[in-house]
Amino acid sequence: MNKFEHYTIIPNINTGNTTLVIPTIEDINNCEQVLRFRFEEDYKVYMLQYGIGLLGGTYIRIYGPTQITTNQAEWLARVTEYYFWEEGKDILTKEQVLNSICLGDTLDGDEIIFYQENYYVLPRNEENIYLLGNNLHDALEWLCSKGILTEAFEEREFEPFNEK
Repeated sequence: MNKFEHYTIIPNINTGNTTLVIPTIEDINNCEQVLRFRFEEDYKVYMLQYGIGLLGGTYIRIYGPTQITTNQAEWLARVTEYYFWEEGKDILTKEQVLNSICLGDTLDGDEIIFYQENYYVLPRNEENIYLLGNNLHDALEWLCSKGILTEAFEEREFEPFNEK
C-alpha cells in the first residue's frame, strides 16, 4: 500500500501547473554516498512519487537529495553556532543532532532531521526536540496532526516547485 496516495497535487501558485519535479534514483543514491547514510524507504517513495514541493497547505518542505547534499555542511555550521535545543537533550544530545541529516523544514522555520533511522524536529521557537517517527509518512502526519508546532490541519495537498 502506498502511504502517500491520499495527497492531492495542486497547481504551483506561480506557474499554475501541476508538473512534478522528481529527482532520479541516481540523485538519491549520490546523496547517500556523499553523506554516508541511507534514506529510509518512505523518503524514496515520496521523492519518486511527488518530488520537490510543499505539503499540507504550504506548510512542510521535504528537500530533494541534491539540496540535502548541497546544504548539509552549511546547516551543520549554522546549528553548531546557534544550537539552543538543550531542553531536548533527553531526546537527542547536541552531538547526535550534529550527526544528523537535515531533510526538510516547515513554513515556521522548524527543521526536520534524520538520525539513526528516526525523524525528529528542531522547533524554531522552542528549546525542545520532538521524535516524529521512524518513517517519513509518520513524521509528516505528526507535523500535520499533532497540533504541537502548528494548529492541526487535514489537507494533504502537494504543491510542486516547478518554477524553472
